[in-house]
Amino acid sequence: MGASIAFHLAEAGVSDIVVVERGELACGSSGKPIGGVRAHFSDPLNIELGQRSLCAYRDFPHRPGADIRLDTVGYLFLLTDERQAADFAESVRLQNSLGVPSRMIDADEARRLCPYLSTEGLVAAVHSPTDGHARPRLVVHGYADAADRAGVRFATHTRVTGMDTTGDRVSAVHTDRGTVACSTVICTAGAWSGRIGAMAGVDLPVRPVRRQLAFTERLSPSAPRIPFTIDFTSSAYFHNSDDGLLFGLADSRQADGFDTTWTPEWLDLFRDVVRHRAPALATMPIADGWAGLYEVTPDHNALIGRCGERPNFLYATGFSGHGFLQAPAVGEVVRDLYLKREPCVDIAPLSADRFRTGAANRPEAHVV
Repeated sequence: MGASIAFHLAEAGVSDIVVVERGELACGSSGKPIGGVRAHFSDPLNIELGQRSLCAYRDFPHRPGADIRLDTVGYLFLLTDERQAADFAESVRLQNSLGVPSRMIDADEARRLCPYLSTEGLVAAVHSPTDGHARPRLVVHGYADAADRAGVRFATHTRVTGMDTTGDRVSAVHTDRGTVACSTVICTAGAWSGRIGAMAGVDLPVRPVRRQLAFTERLSPSAPRIPFTIDFTSSAYFHNSDDGLLFGLADSRQADGFDTTWTPEWLDLFRDVVRHRAPALATMPIADGWAGLYEVTPDHNALIGRCGERPNFLYATGFSGHGFLQAPAVGEVVRDLYLKREPCVDIAPLSADRFRTGAANRPEAHVV
């Protein structure tokens, strides 16, 4: 998110941009997501952000200019009860009205798209053919390299330790390598955003939640090219990755916290699910895995906006698993907020103030 915003600001002619990163670029959540890119959501604002970002990812080799290994294999949501099917059918109608070519399909067609599936218990499925997955690290460095060429300075291995305020504005950011005087601060700290916001007296209700995934060994014969497949009831998902498959599942019992230790025992949860839904996956040998952090808000929607009490403090965080796939569009939005222009989409409903003011609740339903 920070690299995208820096790129879009620099492209618009903004100068004297410093990106502060406590480690290497993409060392946090950006280096460990599942790489999905989609416009398949239940909330119209998320659909718009997803669509604009998909267009940008398709154009990434030209602007900013990098191969991100985008694979447009589609998304495939598997549904196991009639209530789910009815809810997704309603979302498909909304998506279609906004130009997303998603469609409801039956269990047999789902199996044709993903031969690993057992159709037992499947009521329906949803296929969104223009979605897919890409490589997040390549995206981060693609944006960062272009931003660097435009004059953006990247202060890596630099930890933010505090902020100074003068009146209602942030006037300086303190780091363990010195102080940066500033006219504007943009918080894109992901799971750590609550801590950064607190330094400026800004409440950003983001909690860190560990998510784990695993990679199979090289498969022989090689895996068929399949959609990004999600068993919606369990949240188990899988898709192609190099010469094997990537597996993931959200553990509903996971406590909040910043621990990113990968625990191979987690695989038992995934295997218990796929023994029924995709039996061949349950016995595939695992080569490696990792854990990263979701930045979760109470309604699983992002926090994007300008702080009312600190008008030179902007934020883009709390994406609840959707940050990578929305990063190009959010880069445009925050650029426009900084320049005090009307953004390409109305992000007023994503203000962090919504939880304090009692704004209308519109939780995102298609959460993995």
